[in-house]
Amino acid sequence: MEIISNQHFEGERPLFERHNLRLEQVTIGDGESAIKECSDIEAEGCRLWGKYPFWHVHGFRISNCQFDAGARSALWYSDHLVMSDTRIDAPKMFREMHDVKLENVVVNDADEAFWRCRDLNIRHLELHDGTYPFMFCENVFVDGLKSDSKYVFQYCKNVEIHHAHIVTKDSFWECENVTICNSLLDGEYLAWHSRNVRLVNCHLAGEQLLCYADHLVLENCSFDAACDRVFEYSDVEADIRGHIENIKNPSSGYIVADSIGSVTIDQNIKQPANCVIETRSGIR
Repeated sequence: MEIISNQHFEGERPLFERHNLRLEQVTIGDGESAIKECSDIEAEGCRLWGKYPFWHVHGFRISNCQFDAGARSALWYSDHLVMSDTRIDAPKMFREMHDVKLENVVVNDADEAFWRCRDLNIRHLELHDGTYPFMFCENVFVDGLKSDSKYVFQYCKNVEIHHAHIVTKDSFWECENVTICNSLLDGEYLAWHSRNVRLVNCHLAGEQLLCYADHLVLENCSFDAACDRVFEYSDVEADIRGHIENIKNPSSGYIVADSIGSVTIDQNIKQPANCVIETRSGIR
């Protein structure tokens, strides 16, 4: 493998069509498409601020690197990436990629990050600011996620998340086959219009959560005191620990909680309108 150390590149495609190449302490400055149509690339301790540096790259490792704000749209149409201990300050990262492994990565501008990606294995990721990260993704595993970005995980399939702290709104909309465990989800309109969502040992906060959902399952979950109008028009099986303030018009299923503030069943409920709602003591 060829090694390039302590050099600076800029301009148009300075490392185009390079293969079996290791970059050590390299800087990628002003310009575009520095590392394009490449394969078997390693980047260690590099700093990048030029546009679109890694496009159509097949098989690469990035570690201890920094993508400055100018390195926007840096990772597109590429595959077989392993990234670790890296900071990203640029938007629109990770587009149309597959077979991606990340560990200890911080994305400080998560605007439109992770769009149309599949086969993601992620451990210890932070997402800050921006909108719509993880749009249209499939086959996603995440263990350790901290996110304050807006509208995370929309139109996704086959997602498994552990140990997450997500503060957002409109998250997990129109998703299918989602499991979230041991996590805190804080934000309005969680998982609307989704199918086969399972929440295990999660704490939920926000208004109008989990509405219009099909085959929704909650196991040992809890709700913030301010939550209201939960489960409207959903098919749900929920085991709730502690108190839930308000349940509104669930369509079918079974809901049990330690205590329930109120249940709203009105003329607008959708059929089959046969959800069983009760407290463990039998008193509501």
